[in-house]
Amino acid sequence: MAIPAACAVRRGYGPNKVEAIVDTDKKVVAIRILSCGVVPVRFAWGKWQLLVLRAYKNWDFPKGIVEANEDPLDAARRETAEESGITDLEFVFGEDYKETVPYANNKVARYYVAETRTEDITLPVSEELGRPEHHEWRWVTCDEAEDLLPPRLTHVLEWVRNRIDNDT
Repeated sequence: MAIPAACAVRRGYGPNKVEAIVDTDKKVVAIRILSCGVVPVRFAWGKWQLLVLRAYKNWDFPKGIVEANEDPLDAARRETAEESGITDLEFVFGEDYKETVPYANNKVARYYVAETRTEDITLPVSEELGRPEHHEWRWVTCDEAEDLLPPRLTHVLEWVRNRIDNDT
């Protein structure tokens, strides 16, 4: 998001991890909401596979809003467990991340990449919704993910592809 001239960024504003853009009179002019998740990867059948989840028509990786005073990486782990049941994440590629451009009311999604040995995914019932957050899951190759994921995740997918290709 472009920051208007004579504005500043205040991090940690509000109940969630958000960034507030304030003007010279300290009035909030925009808020950026941080959502964190993991791109779970597994090596099976001689190739890397990524987990993608579908909610309605939208495919994505597990992610969700960072809670108050929660570390973003901890939020990414929590959201992955809540949305897929995966709890054995290993950050063998490091703990760096890639963020999306702002979308849907200035939300920014931050993704980490981690390996899992989990094959069968569960779609747990969300206490808040009373049903699973997602309707379907798939283990897919990067090429298959490219056909499913929205354009806002193109550069995240390329980053993941580079990470896992350099590991083999």
